[in-house]
Amino acid sequence: MIDYRVVSNFNWSLFLACLGISILGVVIIYSANHGQSEDFLRGLYIKQIYWIGCGLVAMFIAVALDYRWLSRHAYLIYFFALLALAYVLAYGVTVSGSRRWIHIGAISIQVSEFAKVSLVIALAKYFEEGKMSGRYTLKDLFVPAVMTAALGGLIVIQPDLGTAIMIFFVFMVFIAAIEMKTATVIKLFSSILLLAPTIWFFLKDYQKSRLLTLFNPELDPLGSGYHSIQSKIAIGSGGLWGKGILTGTQSRLNFLPEKHTDFIFAVFAEETGFLGVTIVLSLFLFVILKGLNIAFRARDRFGFFLSLGLISSITFYIIFNVGMTVGLFPITGIPLPFLSYGGSSLVANFFAVGLLLNVEMRKVIIE
Repeated sequence: MIDYRVVSNFNWSLFLACLGISILGVVIIYSANHGQSEDFLRGLYIKQIYWIGCGLVAMFIAVALDYRWLSRHAYLIYFFALLALAYVLAYGVTVSGSRRWIHIGAISIQVSEFAKVSLVIALAKYFEEGKMSGRYTLKDLFVPAVMTAALGGLIVIQPDLGTAIMIFFVFMVFIAAIEMKTATVIKLFSSILLLAPTIWFFLKDYQKSRLLTLFNPELDPLGSGYHSIQSKIAIGSGGLWGKGILTGTQSRLNFLPEKHTDFIFAVFAEETGFLGVTIVLSLFLFVILKGLNIAFRARDRFGFFLSLGLISSITFYIIFNVGMTVGLFPITGIPLPFLSYGGSSLVANFFAVGLLLNVEMRKVIIE
């Protein structure tokens, strides 16, 4: 039987904000590819509408399922995510040199998008069962660090460095949220600073080039710096009011690569200008603040850590994607939540929002 106390606590504003951003995404995807063949164009924006529908189904499943059920099966969910990522490495589909997708019938699924949600669930479970008093030491962080490294390592091998970096930052949010001894914090961050330079030796050549051209794209204007240069041109040319929907020159003339996925923010800025950017960033900020509000008002530890991890993941994706398009961060192929084209990302993010809504709704019946 439906508990109407739960239903009446549904956060419509958060839901409508995410849905509104997704609808804007469909419009910009259509506009960015306007002028392409009709079959190609329909294959993008019609599919995105279809994925929004799938995302809404996933969201309502997440809402209907008591989130505390996830706590009881957290490690099993994490284990299946590891198996799925291992399957991708063995039998996945390779696109542009990266093996990130599996095919189920006519559907392509990027497993890493769902795996990051499974990690948040598992880490939330671990810290839920953690110390109720006292402070964590490095020894206490060994298990969650191994869990994060195992899942992140499988994603790096694909290779998908951007998603792996996001997973690391989400792990650091969990670390910041728990009580730690001052000496432990110093040791932890000292170790990270010492080990960080060694990452350079594990990067592929194209990843090194993107880092080298981060602050000076003109070093390789037709190669690794091309994306950044064209993105900043598109954003700057939007001015105050924008060039208008369907009239963005950088996208229509195909100067801007990955225009409906990684660089959709640049297309949006060119066509809607500063005014449009202000609106969409305000919507993103609203989603982030709502998510944090849900986390800090959660009635149990699992709900708190679950909500914090999910909204942190969405937040980092927004920050890094927008920062990437304006030249603050290297090009990493990170999609913009709800706005970029892509089924796996859209469904995973709607599922995450459904869990956030779930935590808020069910706090009214937790004793």
